[in-house]
Amino acid sequence: MNVVDLNCDLGESFGVYNIGNDDAILPYVSSVNIACGFHAGDPLVMHSTVAKALEHDVSIGAHPGLPDLIGFGRRMMHVSPDEVHDYMIYQIGALDGFIRALGGKMNHVKPHGALYNLAAVNSEIADAIAKAIYKVNPELLLFGLASSEFVRAGEKYNLRVVQEVFADRTYQSNGTLTNRKESNALITNEEDAIRQVLQMVQKGNVQAVDGTIVSIAAHTICIHGDGVHAVDYAKSIYNALQQAQINICAP
Repeated sequence: MNVVDLNCDLGESFGVYNIGNDDAILPYVSSVNIACGFHAGDPLVMHSTVAKALEHDVSIGAHPGLPDLIGFGRRMMHVSPDEVHDYMIYQIGALDGFIRALGGKMNHVKPHGALYNLAAVNSEIADAIAKAIYKVNPELLLFGLASSEFVRAGEKYNLRVVQEVFADRTYQSNGTLTNRKESNALITNEEDAIRQVLQMVQKGNVQAVDGTIVSIAAHTICIHGDGVHAVDYAKSIYNALQQAQINICAP
């Protein structure tokens, strides 16, 4: 693959709490996923983040999560498909209002945290999210974990699916991400992250934590913006892709 998207989750500050390195990371990504107020973000942050994204001419997507501000949307909750469906419509609509007000257009939807992981393995939740996206706007792209239930649900509704891989996360032999509670869930070495990114993009596979080589489609690469070294990671991965003559652009 000679073309890939670099995406980052932004707009996750709220009130007096500042989370992430939005301004510094924007020059190194082609797509952004903006929090919609449930797991992070607030109206003022949503407004300012959309404005910054438009200034940098990057693709803008909604980043809806579970209603868990304290847990940053990373704690699993017992929610029904109907609840998830309505959470999605509510959050997508909220962000779309700001995007339209500022003269932009929403490009995609990527769920956050626990909701993202749940959609990857739970077909009913995946279906509820895909159905909500389709109802709101069938032209929206669906960003989902490569080869997951969520990807299959998007295909069921004839949505354009963008399969996502992660630069700083390790994988299990079934293609899912290693649980964040595990000590080996995150890749903390920059060179290891770059090596994994190039392997996924150029070879279409990734090495799982048990050594298994897993086939994977890498249409977009997620770079987390809230880590201590997030900006350095983003810059290094951006430069590594350019050096490998891989074009970086939004889908």
